[in-house]
Amino acid sequence: MAKLKRTVIVAGALVALTACAPAGYDPANPGAAEPVAVAAAEPTATVVPESSETPVPEETVDPEATDAPEAAPPPANVKLTTALKGKAVPKMGNVVTDEKGFLLYRFDKDTNDPAASNCVDKCAQVWPPALTDGNPQLTGVSDDKVGTVTRQDGTRQITLDGWPLYRYIGDKKAGQWKGQGVGGTWFAIQPNGKKNLECLPTGTPKAVEPPADNSGDSGYSY
Repeated sequence: MAKLKRTVIVAGALVALTACAPAGYDPANPGAAEPVAVAAAEPTATVVPESSETPVPEETVDPEATDAPEAAPPPANVKLTTALKGKAVPKMGNVVTDEKGFLLYRFDKDTNDPAASNCVDKCAQVWPPALTDGNPQLTGVSDDKVGTVTRQDGTRQITLDGWPLYRYIGDKKAGQWKGQGVGGTWFAIQPNGKKNLECLPTGTPKAVEPPADNSGDSGYSY
């Protein structure tokens, strides 16, 4: 087991794949619009009181206290990613999968230094974040590359070289990579955290629609 090292607070595809098309790809259903990227909110500044001529006794400071709130434990109904597996797959080369063999992706509109996830709301419905309880099993992935970022809802998302990790609901079977190149911003991630650019689609694929909800708004864009 690997102990994750970092926790950061944050404010917040389909055309034909030529020779790289994964098994099960349906060219008749290319998907629709793209998810919204929400910028991370600026942290609130801490107000420092002006100095006074009257000495004020110093407060006792808890050496274990931190300015950042602790991440909340994952809700019972949240699906966790319990393993990261670095492996090589035909045509695609080096990728990272979860415990069930589904490829994991990174988003160019996120940041890795500091780690921040900008895929929320409907975007996160199409690209479910790889959530963790802080102790995923690692195979073929170096533990010094793995960390976490705290999302707006208080859940912890796994990062690789600082990049938040996601699955894609367009991948219906383990080993598929229909999310590769979606919107020109989503790419399979390699065990070192770099983008996998070995097998790219022709053109710019669009993401599948998010699951139906009661909002009456099915469209979204990057």
